[in-house]
Amino acid sequence: MKFIIGNWKMYPSSLKEAKFIFGGIKKVARGVTRAKVVLCVPALFVAPLVVLGGKSKMSVGGQNCHKDDEGARTGEISSRALKSTGATYVILGHSERRAMGETNADIAEKTVGALRNKLITILCVGEKERDEHGGYFTEVSNQLRASLALFPRNASKQLIVAYEPIWAIGSSAKRVATPADFREMSILIRRYLAEHFGKKAAFAIPVLYGGSVDDLNAEGFLREAEADGFLIGRVSLNPEKFGEVIRLANSVKPR
Repeated sequence: MKFIIGNWKMYPSSLKEAKFIFGGIKKVARGVTRAKVVLCVPALFVAPLVVLGGKSKMSVGGQNCHKDDEGARTGEISSRALKSTGATYVILGHSERRAMGETNADIAEKTVGALRNKLITILCVGEKERDEHGGYFTEVSNQLRASLALFPRNASKQLIVAYEPIWAIGSSAKRVATPADFREMSILIRRYLAEHFGKKAAFAIPVLYGGSVDDLNAEGFLREAEADGFLIGRVSLNPEKFGEVIRLANSVKPR
């Protein structure tokens, strides 16, 4: 099963538009059997989109949560509140959150809250730069070790890992990441997961590519690099292009 996860970030600007985009993706996802479609949307849109999803197999998730279930935390969203709106997934440790000062220790505490409220954690890890000495391996290993420090070894089914090559994302990208880049890092990620959860559990945890993905480059990551799916930003707001990625994922036979 491939996971195609959309991260809508702070888009769109209205519920009407959110429903329109969601409805378009829902049509494409109908009949898909080899791919799980998840849309992580702005918190205000979670409940109405869960209702719109109805009995479809699509799931809705959040983009962040606080470690506590309640309290004097102005502007924060608890995992308990997310769960109550119908969310079943939550993104934690996204590079855009880390850029605002979120630490690995913060993320570790948030995973506990997500687990407590039965939300599946989509943990993001990734290096800012690549150097010829391989320092980026240490950077990502440290992120995994610290972010999962409080994650129980028997809870591996509640975890998805998404690799974000920060140096290859957005307008400041230094070059395009290749399937080989992802393959190299996915091996490192699985090695750590095997240490933490055991080999059998580690190979059952989906490892996704979280860099720039569209209908043109998705197939290479799925077939050449054997990615377990994608965490997709901008393209997930385009039902046609996102739908093509879903169809590609659905065409890949399970390993």
